[in-house]
Amino acid sequence: MPNPIDNSEHQKTVLPGGLRIVSESIPHVRSISLGVWVQNGTRDERPEENGISHFIEHMMFKGTQRRKASDIAESLEAYGGNLNAFTGKELTCYYAHVLDEHLPLAIDVIADMLTESVFSAEEITREKSVVIEEINSVEDTPEELVQDFFMRDLFPAHALGFSTLGTREIVSAFQRDQLFDYMRRHYSQNRLLVAAAGNVKHDDLVAQVGERFGMLPANGARVLSPPPVKSIPGSVAEDECSQTHICLGTLALRFDDPRKFVLLVLNTLLGGGMSSRLFQTIREQHGLAYSVFSFHDFMLDTGLFGVYLGTDPDRAEQATALLRQELQKLRDEPVSSAELNRTINQLKGNLMLGLESTSSRMSRLAKMEIYLGEYVTLDEVCAGIESVTAGQIRQLAHELFADERMTSTIIRPASENEA
Repeated sequence: MPNPIDNSEHQKTVLPGGLRIVSESIPHVRSISLGVWVQNGTRDERPEENGISHFIEHMMFKGTQRRKASDIAESLEAYGGNLNAFTGKELTCYYAHVLDEHLPLAIDVIADMLTESVFSAEEITREKSVVIEEINSVEDTPEELVQDFFMRDLFPAHALGFSTLGTREIVSAFQRDQLFDYMRRHYSQNRLLVAAAGNVKHDDLVAQVGERFGMLPANGARVLSPPPVKSIPGSVAEDECSQTHICLGTLALRFDDPRKFVLLVLNTLLGGGMSSRLFQTIREQHGLAYSVFSFHDFMLDTGLFGVYLGTDPDRAEQATALLRQELQKLRDEPVSSAELNRTINQLKGNLMLGLESTSSRMSRLAKMEIYLGEYVTLDEVCAGIESVTAGQIRQLAHELFADERMTSTIIRPASENEA
């Protein structure tokens, strides 16, 4: 029998095959955001199948036993809804946003895609060209490409460092049987989570999901190779670009690390918005960059923190020195109470405003379950943010920003070294 767990803000049910269903009821809205999350991503791939998770996500939209590709595209749009998907390092998500009355249709369409896709040879050939064009687009966009290279340098010889898109050679070689074999290994009930937020009735959601996804297999547990504990110092690549693009960062915290709130505050203070230290110093005071920001990612068993900036090649050394100077300040000098309070309020406000949409709430609900196995209320999150101290920030900065931990990844114009 399903195992229901009630909470004042959300409900959870685990089906016998291991499929988890979580929902948050928001009765005052007329829409529902639905996400079918697969615990599968780039880090599950072998080197020779790099890009297959992303390619399968594309192929899910290319026709089923009951629907042509055009039928899938029109299925929810015809009623004002939308349907999309994304593939990341650890997760793949198929999601829809519809009026509450069209939830059964959204479930049926996504279930149809995940259980009855045909992967015709013609569509596979066509989609290979589409994905290769996507690879070309990234390679033509150095501010995106440098982040791919940064991940490769942070996670050397590990699937977390693979490109989500794969390579032209590997994508070109994908075969229909290979796609189905990968799905059989990774698309199973015990690695599936269905999340919904909006004007949703949990019991109805459970009944519909159980009926449509119950035929999926329940395979063994997900097995992940441990991430590297040490990155390479960095790399320099040359490209046909006008700016020098720099990522500087380090391995950081996993999703369930209790210091997560400290890193969230640190990230906001350092490079989260126009009032951040990096923006004010590098862009406003010195005019060295148009785009400069910090970023982070919390994963199952590791994490990362980094800073990106794009600048004129002749001023790259100066910009990098200022960037490192700001990191050093966080190690050496305590944050003032005024700056800390402002940053905490900024972070809390960003969080609250970001959760005004049902899609954001659905995504948060899913990630809490996947990464923590429990629901963390907004009050608990705000309390965690408010508890961050200047001493904790300085201590974490001292740990993360040690020179020997840092990885520097650079893409610069090919003509930079020409005589």
